[in-house]
Amino acid sequence: MQGLYFDELTVGQSAEISHVVGAADIEAFAEVSGDNNPVHLDDAYAKTTTFGERIAHGMLSGAYISAVLGTKLPGPGAIYLSQSLRFRRPVKIGDLVTARATVKALDAARGHVTLETVCEVGGKTVVDGEALVIAPRRGA
Repeated sequence: MQGLYFDELTVGQSAEISHVVGAADIEAFAEVSGDNNPVHLDDAYAKTTTFGERIAHGMLSGAYISAVLGTKLPGPGAIYLSQSLRFRRPVKIGDLVTARATVKALDAARGHVTLETVCEVGGKTVVDGEALVIAPRRGA
């Protein structure tokens, strides 16, 4: 399976995925990551926080961005070099998260692609940032 080659990318090109965050997603992420912060896992504790209920790990939204880059834009064959993330709002159980990546700049000499990344819930940004990846080249 091969994603897009560098020469198939253009500034402004974008791709997205959407996912409804369930309690099982949060619990699985906690298990895999080892982040057992009770704000993610304990209803009683979470009710005492400013959020008033359990919230998803911020990096779960980051994982959705990674899924866009690794499966759609540029897709399979892309190599992640860096990612900045700013957490703007909490993601709650039942939220539909849309993760989108948009090509911002192309560096042909290095094969680097800079992408604007964002996750939204209900049209509001919950996470934003910028990714740098290497896109595959034909015949390489």
